Amino acid sequence: MTSSRLAPGVEVVAVPGGGPALRTADGEFLRISTGEADQDRLLDRLSGRAATAPAAADADALDRLVAAFADAGYLAESDNENDDPPPWPRHRRDVRLLGAPALTGPLAASLAAAGAAPRTVSPAELGTGRPAAVVWCLDGPVPPGLWDDADHLPARGTAWLRCHREGHQLWIEPLACGPGDVSSAHVRSRRLAATPAHRELAAYWAGHRTAGAPVTLTPAAAAFVAALLAADLTHWATGAAPRPGALPVTRRLRRVDLRDLTVTQHAVLPVPPVAPPVRPRR
Repeated sequence: MTSSRLAPGVEVVAVPGGGPALRTADGEFLRISTGEADQDRLLDRLSGRAATAPAAADADALDRLVAAFADAGYLAESDNENDDPPPWPRHRRDVRLLGAPALTGPLAASLAAAGAAPRTVSPAELGTGRPAAVVWCLDGPVPPGLWDDADHLPARGTAWLRCHREGHQLWIEPLACGPGDVSSAHVRSRRLAATPAHRELAAYWAGHRTAGAPVTLTPAAAAFVAALLAADLTHWATGAAPRPGALPVTRRLRRVDLRDLTVTQHAVLPVPPVAPPVRPRR
């Protein structure tokens, strides 16, 4: 049931010399026209404080204004809503981690704090058991064919999340939860199709490259990437709804610049299977 209390991150600002304004959870400011409603009574309602019963005419105007806040999504789902995240479900606690210890170490700590039961395994152990999720982190480009078998995990009921580094850029690929979600093969195809340097990128992935001084993954960068990965898994495990206008975790490719920890995101869709050519009839 929707309450009349503002949702977390939404605030009303009293502007000197002007009327009240709403600051949304995304940081935008919207002017509020209170009309016939009393401003003080409105603030009492939105803050959850008890207020004296208004006159009948004011009550109707106040109810209409609060309903407009609810329709716009600026009110909490219930009066008991708080900032505590939902608990991690028991049937999704088994999370297997593979890859670079510099990334899996802080990721394991973040997942354990969220309520999961992460465990580091080797690639040879990947086919054993039925974990709820698998996360593979690479401190370098993906060798050809390394993730081909893991791309089949969602079809077997295991969520599949991965990241890898290419120089100073680290890529966090979309979380795959079902057979129709974005795989690592889909991401490779989409990235090759989106760049005019597709031959160079393919050669880079194939290992035809020479590097100088190595790129060092700092503890701050590793912790930042681990937090992003843990947030994606937490949204999936708890069934949290994406914020309005945001890309879902299953369709979001993110690039982290490790020099200043800035993040850019791109929408990505699965690549449909290619139908075999039709032979002309004689």
